[in-house]
Amino acid sequence: MSWRRLRGAIARAAAAMQGPRPVVLSGPSGAGKSTLIKKLFKDYENIFGFSVSHTTRQPRPGEVNGKDYHFVTREEMKKEIDAGEFLEHAEFSGNMYGTSKAAVQAVQAQNQICILDVDIQGVKNIKRTDLNPIYISVQPPSMDVLEKRLRDRRTETEESLLKRLSAARVDLELSKEPGLFDLVIVNDDLEKAYSELKEVLLKEIQKTQESRKS
Repeated sequence: MSWRRLRGAIARAAAAMQGPRPVVLSGPSGAGKSTLIKKLFKDYENIFGFSVSHTTRQPRPGEVNGKDYHFVTREEMKKEIDAGEFLEHAEFSGNMYGTSKAAVQAVQAQNQICILDVDIQGVKNIKRTDLNPIYISVQPPSMDVLEKRLRDRRTETEESLLKRLSAARVDLELSKEPGLFDLVIVNDDLEKAYSELKEVLLKEIQKTQESRKS
């Protein structure tokens, strides 16, 4: 590699490290991640931003490319994964999903704290990168409570609900690995869980607010 290219690579790496520290949120469906994220976005307007994930599935009615997802072909996504452009990726129901480095950098460039909502495998993949986020696991108080929450939604067939519960058991077991998360929130009381989440993010929130004043 020439010095000019090396210098450019170093500059890009430095740019990627600028901006607020990202936040990786993980936990099974029904644990309450989405509710906690909505509260953050409401209370701290423009402080947080979502990375837009890539997917190979077809857009659903009303979904906008670049806003809801980056809709790409399997060939395009595989090519970028092979080039090391993705922080994490996985496959569900025959479709690929993933978070690109560029998607996170786009949020950081807006001087926002980037939130990544990923599964446990995504957490482990990101651990192998130099992203250096804050890792937070949101968990239900019990499997019984989780099942009740999912059933109360009335959005699942019995088959899909059982699949979610099975995935949740695996997720919760794998999340016990020491050092995997900076904080584990057991969401049995929403306000208490939100208070714990805000407390661990307060330093980054204040840094972001201060940098905007300067």
